[in-house]
Amino acid sequence: MTVPLPPPNRIYLLRHAKAAQAEPGQRDFDRPLNENGFGDAEIIADKAADKGYRPDLLISSTALRCRGTADAVYRAMGLTLEVRYVDALYNATVDNYLEIIDAQDEAAVMLVGHNPTMEQALEALIGHEAMAGALPGGFPTAGLAVLDFDASATAWRLTDFVVV
Repeated sequence: MTVPLPPPNRIYLLRHAKAAQAEPGQRDFDRPLNENGFGDAEIIADKAADKGYRPDLLISSTALRCRGTADAVYRAMGLTLEVRYVDALYNATVDNYLEIIDAQDEAAVMLVGHNPTMEQALEALIGHEAMAGALPGGFPTAGLAVLDFDASATAWRLTDFVVV
């Protein structure tokens, strides 16, 4: 596993908001946000915008619940935000997440994805102790990790963790 180095200089990791339970015969991929999830996606997107957390590029899993979360961010950030939907983020490994981040040239990149991979990516970037200290209960739905690259330490650090 290779941890990405700048660019980007800032990484946003956003776990999709709460999804509905699968209906009989429905694929996991097709589960939409539930009522609370829609509200939480709007709240977390607004909180991020209010704090000035604006990515240059948003990369989202193509799963319906991630698309719903990404749409809320797009509305909160304005219609100029570039959004890409990437099939590889669904059922991806932590290495896939880190490779996707590493391949970007933008200064600030946001991934909208799934657990446990989102939590594993955060842990890979900031280390186990920092992860356990910041999120003792794990990476919640609609949680937004804000990471900045600390050039003096040549490492990523968790700047903020925004929750609903």
